[in-house]
Amino acid sequence: MRLGVLDVGSNTVHLLVVDAHPGARPLPAHSHKAELRLAELLDGDGAIGPEGIGTLIATVHDALQAAEDKGVEEVLPFATSAVREASNADAVLARVAEETGVDLTVLSGEEEARLTFLAARRWFGWSAGRLLVLDIGGGSLEIAYGLDEDPDKAVSLPLGAGRMTSGWLPGDPPETDDVRALRRHARAEIARTVGEFTRLGVPDHVVGTSKTFRQLARIAGAARSAEGLYVQRNLSRKALEEWVPRLAAMSVEERAELPGVSEGRAPQLVAGALVAEAAMDLFGVEELEICPWALREGLILRRLDHLPTS
Repeated sequence: MRLGVLDVGSNTVHLLVVDAHPGARPLPAHSHKAELRLAELLDGDGAIGPEGIGTLIATVHDALQAAEDKGVEEVLPFATSAVREASNADAVLARVAEETGVDLTVLSGEEEARLTFLAARRWFGWSAGRLLVLDIGGGSLEIAYGLDEDPDKAVSLPLGAGRMTSGWLPGDPPETDDVRALRRHARAEIARTVGEFTRLGVPDHVVGTSKTFRQLARIAGAARSAEGLYVQRNLSRKALEEWVPRLAAMSVEERAELPGVSEGRAPQLVAGALVAEAAMDLFGVEELEICPWALREGLILRRLDHLPTS
């Protein structure tokens, strides 16, 4: 069957269309994406304003049309931290449902972490052993650890690249004192959770998922996306530590010229790099491997698990 996942995230609204069957690998068929950066549109009260709601509704309409055009049989719509944490979340969800007919499922941070872990487990297989999965989104950092398909521990921290950029790094390039302040903040937040994971044992394999880690790996020398999904891509802590001060000294325009860095994500790259560096350092990770699958694929896999096999 042809499935669509409609992901209303903190940075983008992304429709991923796949051809999917129980027991088979989902095959990407189409991708429709619009950058909204909802995490940066919250007002002083933490609400998504009328303009943001209007833009979200229009974007969901466009995604639904794209799904129809591509012959999607079922759309799985969900929202993550920007909508989850908006002070007017209920009103936003009601407006979206009224105007588009889409009832967005709001995932908790822990659900995000668990679904992303499922995707990484299916990608790397049982032979990868105990996985530690790190995922930096626009609004939050997800961390999950385990041996099975459901992790033993999963947490979500409010350390997303978009959120940290808007709250901590207003300059272009950011002020040195602001970079140091964000570095201290990120490390303090992550340090509170490290003990909960380290008591579970040393992971056999460490994985980074989603756009921030992919971009950091690319600028550190990993293969281009054009070289295919199955090319191994790694990111070392040493390379990241060398890149963080360089990124912090660059303007947004200069970052956007780096290999693999999109214009829309360039403003968030310093914050994302600081959070990635903090997580890798505090968890004692020398190197991680990039996983092409993340939250959207996790949702698809979970949906397929509940379909009849015949």
